[in-house]
Amino acid sequence: MRELTPAEVTRPGEYIKMELEARGWTQTDLAEILGRAVQTVSDLINGKCGVTPETATGLAAAFGTTAQVWMNLQTSYDLWHANKRANTEEVSRRARLYDLAPVSQMAKRGWIERSDDLEVLEQRVLGFYGNGGFEEKSKLAQMPSITVRAWLFRAKQLARMVHARMFTDASLDRILAELKPLRRSPEGLKLISGILAEGGVRFLIIEPLPSANVDGATLWLDSQSPIIALSVRHDRIDRFWQSLMHELWHVGRREGDQWQDLFGASGEERPGTGEPVDVFADDFLVPSDALDQFMARTRPFYSKQKIIRFAEEIGVHPGIVVGQLHRRKEISGSQSRDLVVKVRSIVTESALTDGWGHLLPAGL
Repeated sequence: MRELTPAEVTRPGEYIKMELEARGWTQTDLAEILGRAVQTVSDLINGKCGVTPETATGLAAAFGTTAQVWMNLQTSYDLWHANKRANTEEVSRRARLYDLAPVSQMAKRGWIERSDDLEVLEQRVLGFYGNGGFEEKSKLAQMPSITVRAWLFRAKQLARMVHARMFTDASLDRILAELKPLRRSPEGLKLISGILAEGGVRFLIIEPLPSANVDGATLWLDSQSPIIALSVRHDRIDRFWQSLMHELWHVGRREGDQWQDLFGASGEERPGTGEPVDVFADDFLVPSDALDQFMARTRPFYSKQKIIRFAEEIGVHPGIVVGQLHRRKEISGSQSRDLVVKVRSIVTESALTDGWGHLLPAGL
């Protein structure tokens, strides 16, 4: 519906003046009727003060109307007057900008520079998304939430700073072969960034914005330059590996830009779904046949000692086994939780990292 611009609205005092003229009353008469000072009535008629609920009640009794009539007249006049004073166009522009991007959060993280100048702020936000006008950004509305959207663009922006070889069809097999021994110890995660770069995959860690429920993303700079960005929002060895393997599956299939919300916002881990990506990730971390045999001979008594011994047999960290048992709902989330170690501080030692005190310049 087309918005209409209202004509000038008459202040309530003009209607009071017309009522006095129609009745042959003076301002003094009305003041005496209302039990108010003459100056108060004069200020009301001349617009120096507005109609309050108490005044509206008195005018209604004096003129035989309802109090709502006078309150409506005052409200209409106040809105019209406020609309004249307010810069509604600037407010609309700012609203449109905040619909496009989490401006305050991006500025707080240093992804864009703050500015009180709306024109400058618009250019910085649009520049973050690759320049162009708002009309060219309509496709962004089809992406995830604005916080996830900003996180994805930051990942693609920073990936240009990461050096990597050309990705080929043979790259994934080499990457997986070199990653396999690293499953045994958290310290091995320091090598992941270098292994991926040698295999042609740019790897980076970006702290998620508040409410950005994303664990990882597979993006592409071009057809031979894949990017894996992880948020490590769940700082656990099992979830780190699960996220990484999910994204490597997308890279191996040369799929276009993909982002995965592997786990719910509540922090509960999503169980295995049987989807190809889950089968690939689970089987790489803990071979399914070995895990099936372990569960068959162990359930329902999964002691910590048995989990550690099984992990040593297959060459993986026991925290990864705990994660797999949890995903299969063989154990509760709290059982053997002390085996699930934190890894964020280790992996960020070698990977390009944005967040948790790692500050990178805006506009990279």
